[in-house]
Amino acid sequence: MKFLDQAKVFVRSGNGGAGSVSFLREKFLEFGGPNGGNGGRGGDVIIRCVDGLNTLIDYRFQQHYKAGTGHHGMGKDRHGAKGDDIIMKVPVGTQVFEEDNETLIADFTEIGQEIVLLSGGNGGFGNAHFKTSANQAPRRANPGLVGTEKWIWLRLKLIADAGLVGLPNAGKSTFLAAVSAAKPKIADYPFTTLHPNLGVVTVDDRDFVLADIPGLIEGASDGLGLGTRFLGHIERCSILVHLIDGTQEDIKTAYKTIRGELAAYDDGLADKPELVVLNKIDAIDPDELKDKIKTLKRLSKTDVLTCSAVTGEGVREVLFKVVAAIDADKAERDEAERRKTQPTWTP
Repeated sequence: MKFLDQAKVFVRSGNGGAGSVSFLREKFLEFGGPNGGNGGRGGDVIIRCVDGLNTLIDYRFQQHYKAGTGHHGMGKDRHGAKGDDIIMKVPVGTQVFEEDNETLIADFTEIGQEIVLLSGGNGGFGNAHFKTSANQAPRRANPGLVGTEKWIWLRLKLIADAGLVGLPNAGKSTFLAAVSAAKPKIADYPFTTLHPNLGVVTVDDRDFVLADIPGLIEGASDGLGLGTRFLGHIERCSILVHLIDGTQEDIKTAYKTIRGELAAYDDGLADKPELVVLNKIDAIDPDELKDKIKTLKRLSKTDVLTCSAVTGEGVREVLFKVVAAIDADKAERDEAERRKTQPTWTP
């Protein structure tokens, strides 16, 4: 299935049904009277978060969604039925924006969440509604209200525990394939990965979801390469695993480029916990490796891990560090939530 993380869609709620003008005429009833029923309400446009989806590809082939019109009222006080709702199913992590692609309407983070995006138009009143003591035979009925319409943007941000970032050919796809059952495309040229990949990683008795996004280049936050399109997929990650190709000469520039693009795109990304990993150590001379580790440690002001995704050397240590960072982030969020719901106890 092709991956699609953004789609523009036209939605329209249903029109309300028209009220009816009708009078009761039966042979053995001495007094008749108005008995026109009301029209039914138009259908709503509902967006629902469901399980089993991981792409917005369905909205590539159908861009228009219209709810049903309410049924018209009829004689004998028969009211029209409500129009059929249209339910748009989206995967977890989907955000709904206005047509300007900036104003957020909804953010779906859990299965089962849903919103009524547009409500259907009210049905019109039949002539029985207008009967009064002064007007016992009204001959008027209301048409139903017209539904509302708009263009919206659906944008998918993958929900993963950890995200892989780095320059093209840093070995991100190879690393993902080595630690999970994912089968991303791997080749020896830049931008092999053209869409994000997810893999479930198992470390002893723990599982976590690892996301691999296309390689970033300088200017990615301004739209160069594939960065702007896919940087959003790592916004929800607890930790960023910054992979650096150990075989390249200028690792200092490689590190600064990625950090600069993360900060330029969103301050929140730059503030996320980062695990710096020097990859492809199987192809580096030991003395050169020591020098590069010192350089990265001085730049990042944190410990630098080393690994080879091809041979598996050091990979397990990296995964243990990732799990520890995920647990620490979860504990911090749980504590923040507890403080909101439970006031600080004082004697």
